Amino acid sequence: MSAREYDLHLIDAFADGPFAGNPAAVVLVDAPPPDRWMQQLAMEMNQAETAFLLPQDDGYSLRWFTPRSEVDLCGHATLASAHYLWGQGILSPDDTARFQTRSGLLTATHSKDGITLDFPAIASTPVAMPHDAARVLGGEVVEAMHGGFTVICRLGSAAQVRDCSPDLGAITSWNPKGGVVVTALSDREGIDFISRCFFPALGVPEDPVTGSAHCVLVPYWHRQLGKTALTAYQASSRGGTLRCELRGERVTLTGRAVTTMRGKVAAAR
Repeated sequence: MSAREYDLHLIDAFADGPFAGNPAAVVLVDAPPPDRWMQQLAMEMNQAETAFLLPQDDGYSLRWFTPRSEVDLCGHATLASAHYLWGQGILSPDDTARFQTRSGLLTATHSKDGITLDFPAIASTPVAMPHDAARVLGGEVVEAMHGGFTVICRLGSAAQVRDCSPDLGAITSWNPKGGVVVTALSDREGIDFISRCFFPALGVPEDPVTGSAHCVLVPYWHRQLGKTALTAYQASSRGGTLRCELRGERVTLTGRAVTTMRGKVAAAR
């Protein structure tokens, strides 16, 4: 085994304290690792996402892997990566974190309100609802949309979103390359909409807090509510709040992060 080791941190993103929000593993490397090694490490970590940071002249290359595959866009692991860079003193608090990704340039800034991600806004278009949607999701499906790699199903109430216990096999057949998001108007003061996200095809039965899904949800709920600034809650068992804003063709997502574990991982042979 190579004697070279890399930092590996486990960071809870979109969380105000430990063991909440969405955990992501973050690894800082000093040379491009083999894809196979990154996928194996993501399987070993068994988190929704493992992020790999590689320094470049103008920021960092950033790649994200689920236990099964590499993905094009991930919000919580980007927030965790920015938290890592500031927390380790690699970037100063006033620096903008710049990430080159499969979705283009993504940035993060740090303030007293938390970490703000600048992501692409993703348009959604209506799709026909699967004939078994009510059975699979356990609730009334008001509308179905497709955007990015997600199918969005708006349910009849926030309670139906919270109570949703979907047939994961059926969801995989609906969207074998992505996942399904259920959403509804919130029934809580100070929250505009709630959601839950299921990505069994990617090895993530339920993602606790999903930044990339909100790239689609924020433009959708802007159309419904006429608001550009929205507060969202993802109602998984861990839960997480996202403060969101639609800015033209971009979406900003603000949240906090907490480091829960620090360690080392051996570099690829």
